[in-house]
Amino acid sequence: MTSLNTYIDHTKLGPTVSLEQIDQLIQEGLTYQFKSLCVNTHFVSYVANKLKGSKVLTCTVIGFPHGSHTKEVKAFETKEAVRAGADEIDMVINNSYVKAKDYEKTLEDIKAVVDAAQGKTVKVILETCYLTDEEIIFACQCAKDAGANFVKTSTGFGTGGATFEHVKLMKQTVQDALEVKASGGIKNREDALKMMDAGATRLGTSKGVDIMENKENSNANTTY
Repeated sequence: MTSLNTYIDHTKLGPTVSLEQIDQLIQEGLTYQFKSLCVNTHFVSYVANKLKGSKVLTCTVIGFPHGSHTKEVKAFETKEAVRAGADEIDMVINNSYVKAKDYEKTLEDIKAVVDAAQGKTVKVILETCYLTDEEIIFACQCAKDAGANFVKTSTGFGTGGATFEHVKLMKQTVQDALEVKASGGIKNREDALKMMDAGATRLGTSKGVDIMENKENSNANTTY
């Protein structure tokens, strides 16, 4: 059995997340040795300090959840996150540029974050629920050209999450040049293995513990 914990970005995002919930996330992260813990930027310093000395990485989100910030704002947010201790950056792409097929602006949007990340891993969130297959391919190509490390399906706050078909399409597009992160609605081990089978090498989920304990959560309200 694949060590699923090393594929999981265990996540707690949202407008009302408490410090107590973050402490629980940290405890779970250290217990199960997840690949990373993904939190909003104002928790980055706290989480990074608590994870110091462990193998668990600190991940945060940029331009979240709509991606409509200017590239300058995203770059500044990224620099602040790295300064606070972020190891990985998950940025939301500007889908207005994607839908307009504006290559230059889409590239600049991503590259501003890649440059500001100072060599840290950058994952580009496409929010695939809003895109056609052609637009997904376009966005993946832009992420590749901008020097990102991953393309990622979803924020978990859109109208839909990861699908097998979208993950497979993204992997076919980027091949070995980038990795693929599936996120949004991954709530049990069956979901996780299906996404990995489609080509995902990272899974974003708030149900990391349930996946590790092989619990069924088909009726759970899962974000990210």
